Amino acid sequence: MKKDTAIFAGGCFWCMVKPFDTLPGVEKVISGYTGGHVPNPTYEQVCSHTTGHTEAVEITFDPDQISYEDLLNYYWQVTDPTDAMGQFQDRGDSYRPVIFYNSPAQKAAAEKSKQQLAASHKFDDPIVTAIEPAKPFYPAEDYHQDFYRKNPLRYMMEEAGGRAKFVEQHWGKKI
Repeated sequence: MKKDTAIFAGGCFWCMVKPFDTLPGVEKVISGYTGGHVPNPTYEQVCSHTTGHTEAVEITFDPDQISYEDLLNYYWQVTDPTDAMGQFQDRGDSYRPVIFYNSPAQKAAAEKSKQQLAASHKFDDPIVTAIEPAKPFYPAEDYHQDFYRKNPLRYMMEEAGGRAKFVEQHWGKKI
């Protein structure tokens, strides 16, 4: 199997795993931290908003089964691209929406995808999701991995924070 990676941030990483984890061609989705200046940060350090890190997911996928462009299209449908400082009930810079690109091709695809979404006028507010070069990705602690499977009731409470309703309202689908 060919492998590539995509790194997306869109609020709490707990809520970013399940939507991608179930897509054909996705091998694994890891919760973690990226974009900051502290090596190997802990959850507590990231929550202090002093590390510069953003909660994100690293998606390993087979580009012969699912393209990076398909992942981008799906990304837009599970985040609020009009909210630069958080997602739903999760507020602050560690929850901001970001597409972290791993190559010039990913950067070009992300920029094109963002422009297409803006041109669609699907949202009244501007599309503000950042597109930034990938920095080292640090996997989060084990208890954060596959959170939706390990803690289904707590995960449902997180989803009740507005993401599921937003997705259904804007995209007409359930996540």
